[in-house]
Amino acid sequence: MRLAVVGCGYFSRFHREAWSRLPVEVVGVCDADAAKAEAAARDFPGALSFVDAAAMLDAVRPDLVDIVTPPGTHADLVGLCAARGVAAICQKPLAPDHATAVGIVEAAERAGITLLVHENFRFMPWFMEADRLVREGAVGEPLDIAFHLRSGDGQGEDAYLARQPYFRTMRRFLIHETIIHLIDVFRMIFGEVAGVFARLRTLNPVVAGEDAATVLFAFADPRRQGIVDGNRLLDHPSDDPRMTNGVLTVEGTGGGLRVDGYGRIFVRAQRGVEREHAYPWENRGYGGDCVFRQCAAALAHLRDGAKVPNAARAWLRNMEVEEAAYRSAAEGRFVVV
Repeated sequence: MRLAVVGCGYFSRFHREAWSRLPVEVVGVCDADAAKAEAAARDFPGALSFVDAAAMLDAVRPDLVDIVTPPGTHADLVGLCAARGVAAICQKPLAPDHATAVGIVEAAERAGITLLVHENFRFMPWFMEADRLVREGAVGEPLDIAFHLRSGDGQGEDAYLARQPYFRTMRRFLIHETIIHLIDVFRMIFGEVAGVFARLRTLNPVVAGEDAATVLFAFADPRRQGIVDGNRLLDHPSDDPRMTNGVLTVEGTGGGLRVDGYGRIFVRAQRGVEREHAYPWENRGYGGDCVFRQCAAALAHLRDGAKVPNAARAWLRNMEVEEAAYRSAAEGRFVVV
């Protein structure tokens, strides 16, 4: 399969490294910065570099385009793929707002192309293993799920400049850029979200949007509840606070489990002692090699028709929940999704 990559910013390195371990031929790399595109293309024998995505698609004719650019660029880039009948996998958030995201999905559907969304948190090994344990009854009937998001990278006048400076200008930041991942993880482990109540705060004045947020989730199963308590200024015990980005707990009638900042999982029975649960994973790339797992799943879908959880139409539900959270914060009330 012939692959082209658009975008050579900070996170693109994880995509490119993942693709280098998969059975694809990277034939083109594009970035508005010619030097970045040229440097990235040198990692793939025979790959050409471009500063214009349309020119790249016409020149190298890929089977799949990996879009690793900021949300505001996605509509145009997916449109280029749709016009040429080329499958695409696009970084989240799919668009700056829900209406634009719906338009992107509809354009792909009209063109008959496959469009997937990079939603890599659900491919982090600790979340995948937590999901398996919950489904196998490790906590009994699951009732409560919580994530304390503490990435610790948002303090000071230079916050985010070295890595992803566009974070600073996003009017919708923490929920739109980060908690959207956890919406997807909560849906994976606890089922469909039925409603939300949210409170937002902006703590660092150099950031346009919210950098702290508390979101309460109701689920389709009315016995279940969830909460994300997010604050990018604060950290948590870990050698790398951005590896897990915080701590997950799942509690039920039979006990509970906890994922810590080192990717370890601890399980305890009701009234029992917490014990570490060993499971295999590798601390490689970003988030326990989650980008590789995401790319491998996308490739299996395109080649073999394997089912994927992040087809664009299904992914839109995450953004519907996001929209409800912002509406809840603005109106000061619980919002049904």
